[in-house]
Amino acid sequence: MITTKQILHARFHFPQAADAGLYGQLLDLAADITPRVQPIPPDAADLDITGSLRYWQRDAEELAALLRLRTLALHGVPTTCAVAPNRMLATMTAASTPLGAATVLAEAEVTAWLRPRPVAALYGVGPATAAALATYGLHTVGDLADAPLPALTRIFGSATGRSLHARAHGEDLRPVDAHPVPKSLSAGHAFDADCLDADQHHRALLGLAHRIGARLREEDRAATGLTLTARYADRTTSTRTRALTEPTNHTRPLTGAAYELYGLLGLQRARVRSFDLRAEALCPASEARRQLTFDTADDQAFAIEVAADRARARYGPDAVKPATLAGA
Repeated sequence: MITTKQILHARFHFPQAADAGLYGQLLDLAADITPRVQPIPPDAADLDITGSLRYWQRDAEELAALLRLRTLALHGVPTTCAVAPNRMLATMTAASTPLGAATVLAEAEVTAWLRPRPVAALYGVGPATAAALATYGLHTVGDLADAPLPALTRIFGSATGRSLHARAHGEDLRPVDAHPVPKSLSAGHAFDADCLDADQHHRALLGLAHRIGARLREEDRAATGLTLTARYADRTTSTRTRALTEPTNHTRPLTGAAYELYGLLGLQRARVRSFDLRAEALCPASEARRQLTFDTADDQAFAIEVAADRARARYGPDAVKPATLAGA
């Protein structure tokens, strides 16, 4: 007998002045219900409660209520919960659940619930992919589910076409991967002398993004946020942080985000002593999904990146660098 999976997606609604360690404390509460908890920084988690139902002698709705009660009573944090047969469906159900409430999507209800949803609601379907589907008249999940698989593989390629077809039918084989709370990864650059030159600033940021991207890929992780700290000649500092549009470990988007943070610093004639670039809320690289793009430069950059990583693995971390950093 095959037991239907029961995946609980929890989204925590933090107060504005929340303590930095609160997220970890909430994950500990979730781990009291089931040891199979996968953090989804900065404010969510997936729980596989399939084996916990019998242990607690409660149904899925009651376990969701237990988690919501504990997070609210012990930490004052409302939690939105949704339970479904897999991670994708649980996340989608949570997105349509009122704040602080709970929804349970039964397996028998999946098809009727899923078909009217927009294709952009599916896991791994970003704006570019949704726009490409729309050009073929595929606007809802039902439209996509009815599309012939051979047509999808011909348009999007074998792997992507099969993935879209499976998800349109409510399938998601990703397990809940329990692992420690993701940490940050940082790299720093100190100038030989306090630096006013914006070109030198950008060159330093390119180098930092290059180093962080390579380390993330080496460790099979991706960043969901980026923080830039500038230290000045008078020893004061400025810090800017932003969440990335999607988890990534690619140098090109990391560099773009670093440049945006640099622009937010509003440096005029500031003498910069050093930069620190930190990738935050790291997640497994499997959580990163590269969306379809019509920019051939992106495809070329990613292809070069793969070859460069192979060269660095064989000849050392400094074997391949961007031309701008030659001699650095």
